[in-house]
Amino acid sequence: MLSNAFNIIYNKVNGWWEASVGMFPNFVVAMIVVIVFFIVAKYLKHWIKKFLQRFYGQSAVINLFSNVVYLTVLAAGLFVALDILDLDKTVTSMLAGLGIIGLALGFAFQEIAANFISGVILSINKPFTIGDIIEVDNIFGTVEFLSLRTTNLRTFEGQKVLIPNKTMFQNSITNFTEYGKRRIDLSVGISYGDDLEKVQKVTLDAVNSLEDILKDEEVLFYYTGYGDSSINFVVMFWTEYKIKHSEYLEARHRAIKAITKAFSDNSITIPFPIRTLDFGIKGGEKLSTVIKNTPLTLKKD
Repeated sequence: MLSNAFNIIYNKVNGWWEASVGMFPNFVVAMIVVIVFFIVAKYLKHWIKKFLQRFYGQSAVINLFSNVVYLTVLAAGLFVALDILDLDKTVTSMLAGLGIIGLALGFAFQEIAANFISGVILSINKPFTIGDIIEVDNIFGTVEFLSLRTTNLRTFEGQKVLIPNKTMFQNSITNFTEYGKRRIDLSVGISYGDDLEKVQKVTLDAVNSLEDILKDEEVLFYYTGYGDSSINFVVMFWTEYKIKHSEYLEARHRAIKAITKAFSDNSITIPFPIRTLDFGIKGGEKLSTVIKNTPLTLKKD
């Protein structure tokens, strides 16, 4: 009984040993394949980093692509090594398991995946760069950092805003910096008694005298309509707009001061809101007339 057990164990161990000896050449070849694929993966990762740095300044995207290539080459080397060792079923099981895990993670992290993919697309298309002044989803500020999940903006009130890349990708982005200049539309109203030709000339002279405006762009002036107490117009001119929002604010600030001073020097009135009280059914009744014609009745308690 004891000898039978010993024989079984001996035959089992001997079979394992023979199988190991028979598989040893394949094992050596598999190890060489893994080492070769490892060296190739490291070389490709380094080469891809250097190549992408010529075109993209986003280190997050460069690291992403280089790591994806690195892991893909390593995975390919592992599958080849397992195939050499005649472990085809193991390879099939691993692929099936990875597919199921990937599907489960895809459902569980849909938002994260959407932000991740959007970040990759934004980094490749580059609708803006670090330091640009942009507006998206009613948020206005300077781009500080672009990661694979969020875009970081610094508003002009000093607040840091993290916008999901999915929002950046799905909404319209206004890039104020890329063009290098910005038009200022300044709306003004003058009284009905002023000379419209004189107002136009005085306004254009005042704006053209400013140093903030771009001289190669024409200053435009248009009357836009009749207001409750004024005739309204808009004057449009251009200023530099590269890295600071203050350039725009300063140009508008100086234009308002210059127009106000020019109007004061030329007796042009910017009217206050005026309201006329009408006490007659057909209109035209003055308040003094209404009071005069209305008998005063005194009540005694």
